[in-house]
Amino acid sequence: MPLTRKGAATRQRIIEGAAGEVRRHGVFSLRLEDVMTHTATSKSQLFHYFPGGKEELLLAVARHEAARVLADQQPQLGALTSWAAWREWRDKVVARYRAQGMDCPLHVALSEVGRASQGARAVAGELLQQWQGHLAAGIRHMQSIGETAPGLDADREAAALLAGVQGGVVILLSTGSTAHLEAALDQGIAHLRR
Repeated sequence: MPLTRKGAATRQRIIEGAAGEVRRHGVFSLRLEDVMTHTATSKSQLFHYFPGGKEELLLAVARHEAARVLADQQPQLGALTSWAAWREWRDKVVARYRAQGMDCPLHVALSEVGRASQGARAVAGELLQQWQGHLAAGIRHMQSIGETAPGLDADREAAALLAGVQGGVVILLSTGSTAHLEAALDQGIAHLRR
C-alpha cells in the first residue's frame, strides 16, 4: 500500500535524521532511540516504516546517501558535452570528496548492513549503474561531435573511469589524500581526449 503524503514525509524525515546521526557519530554508534529523539518519532512509527529495524533503516540511509552521491555531481554529470564540462565535473567530484574527507556515510552504512546482503549489493549496484550510465552518455556525446575516438567502447571506458574514481575514494578513506582520486580522473579524461 502506497504511503500518504504525510507518511512519506515522516519516513523521509526518519531516513534523513538517521543519515545525519550516521554522519555525526558513525554507524556503529547509531541508536534507534537517538533517531527517534532527533526526528520526533515514536518507536511504533519507526517500526511502522522500517519493520526490519536498524538493518532496514540503514539500507534506506544507504539509498539516501547513494542518491546524494549523484545529486552532488549535478548538473555537471548530466551535461558532459565538452572538455570544459568534463573538467568541471572532475573538479566537482574532487571537491565533494575533499570536503567529505575520510567520512563516507554511504560506505559506512553499506558496511554495517553487510556487503554480502542482497540489499546492500542492490544499493551499490544501482548507484554504480546510474553513475556509469551518465559517464557513458557523456562519452557517446563526445564521440558524436568528433571530440573522442568513435571506436571507443563508451560503456567500457565509463566503467574504467568509474573504477578509477572508486579506487581513489577508497584510498582517500584510508589516507585522507585526494591525490589518487585526482590522478585517476585526470588520466581517465586524458585517455578519452587522445
